[in-house]
Amino acid sequence: MSTQDETRSNSAPMKVVILNQYYVPDVASTGHLLFELAENIAKQGAEVSVITCRPSYGPKETWQECPKEEYKNGVQVKRMWTTRYSKDSIIGRIINSITFLFPLALFYVLPRKKGEIYLYTTNPPYLGFVGAFISIIKKHPYVVLLHDSYPELAVWVGKIRKGGFIDRFWRFCNKIMYRRAEQVIVLSDAAKELVCNTYGPEPDRVHIIPNWADPSELEPKPKDESKFAYEHGLIEPFTVLYSGNLGLYYEFDMILDAAEQLLDENFRLVFTGAGGQRQHIEDTIKEKKLFNTLLLPYTPQDQFNDALNCCDALLVTIAKGIDGISFPSKLYTSLSVGRPIIAFSSENSELRKKVESNDVGCWVELGDTSAFVEKIRFLINNPDEAKAMGKRARDLLVNEYSIEVSGKKYFDVLQKGFDAI
Repeated sequence: MSTQDETRSNSAPMKVVILNQYYVPDVASTGHLLFELAENIAKQGAEVSVITCRPSYGPKETWQECPKEEYKNGVQVKRMWTTRYSKDSIIGRIINSITFLFPLALFYVLPRKKGEIYLYTTNPPYLGFVGAFISIIKKHPYVVLLHDSYPELAVWVGKIRKGGFIDRFWRFCNKIMYRRAEQVIVLSDAAKELVCNTYGPEPDRVHIIPNWADPSELEPKPKDESKFAYEHGLIEPFTVLYSGNLGLYYEFDMILDAAEQLLDENFRLVFTGAGGQRQHIEDTIKEKKLFNTLLLPYTPQDQFNDALNCCDALLVTIAKGIDGISFPSKLYTSLSVGRPIIAFSSENSELRKKVESNDVGCWVELGDTSAFVEKIRFLINNPDEAKAMGKRARDLLVNEYSIEVSGKKYFDVLQKGFDAI
C-alpha cells in the first residue's frame, strides 16, 4: 500500500455501496444475506449504503411497506420505486429489471462522488453491466459478487439458445464486467473455474467466499418446542423439510415419488416457499393423494427459526450440470438448526463433497428415488446417528460458515478494491 493509501485508510473508513434488487424485508435469500453482510461490514468499521427496491420478490402477501430511506445499525438504505410484475414471467422480469437498472445508473450511481467502492451482485443478473460501462465513462471502482451465473443458467433452463445472439452478447458484456472489476467474489471452486476460464479475469482477483447463516439468529431447538410443528401436526412423524425457492431448475419429482412410497410409514414431507414449480408440486400432491405431504407459503422472517426447527431432516438440492453456475445458499441455513442434511446432486458436485466430507447428513444422486427412501428409513431407524449428524452440522456452520467468518473475508476483499482507488 502506498503512503497516500495508508493516510487515507487511517483517516477515513472504507465507503461501500451495495447494489441489489432485493433486500430485507423482502423474502429473497440474497436480500437477507446482503442485509446481514451490510450490517457486519458496518460493524467492522466501513461506511455502508445499500441501493435496492421496495419488496417484490415473493407473492404479494409477503410484500411489506417500508420507508424509501432509512438508517439502521450503521447502514443507509435507499429503496427505489420499480415495477413489481411476477418474477415467474420472463417479460415481467425484464420490465422489473429495466425500471431498476436505468434509474439506478442515472440517478444513484453516475452522480455519486469518488471515494467509494461498489459491490454489484447478480440480482438482476446483468446488474454488474452498470458498473462495467460506467467505469468506461468515469473512474468507478467496483467488485462483482456472483451468485448465479448468466447466461449459462438461462441456457441451461432453455430460456435462451446456446450460441445465439443473446447468449453471445451477454458473454461479451460479462467479459467487460469481470475484467474491469477490481475484484470478483464467487461461491465455489467450480464458479471460480467457470469465471476465469470463460471471461478472463486474473485468478488472483477472483476470491471464493461461501454464503453463510447467522448462528445467533438461527439456532437449534427441540422439535417439540416448535410452534410450527405443533400447528401442522409434525411432532410425532419423522418430518423432512424443503424450505425456500421452488424454482424451475430444482428436482422435485423424485422427492414426491419418495413421499408416495412412504405413504404407509411414519413420515411427513413439508415444502415451504414459492416459485415456478409450486403449481406442479400442488397438482402432483392432489393427483397422487399424498396426504403425508404439505405445501405451505413462505415463512415470515420472524417465524423462520421456529419453522426450520419443525423437522428431523432438511433437503438441499442442486440440479445436474449446474455446478459453477449456482450453489444452494439454503445449505447454510439448514446447517444452522442442527439437523441432518439430505443432499440431492450429481455425483461430482461440491454440495455432495461438503455434506459427505463433514459427515453432516446423507447424499442421494439426482433421480434415485429408491436411495432417497433408503436414507430416510436409515435416519428414522438410527436416531442417535441422525442427532450426531445434526450436531456436526451446527458445529460446521459456527466454525466455517457463519456471517462473522465470511464477513471478514468480504471486508478484506472490498478493502483491496477500496485501496486501489
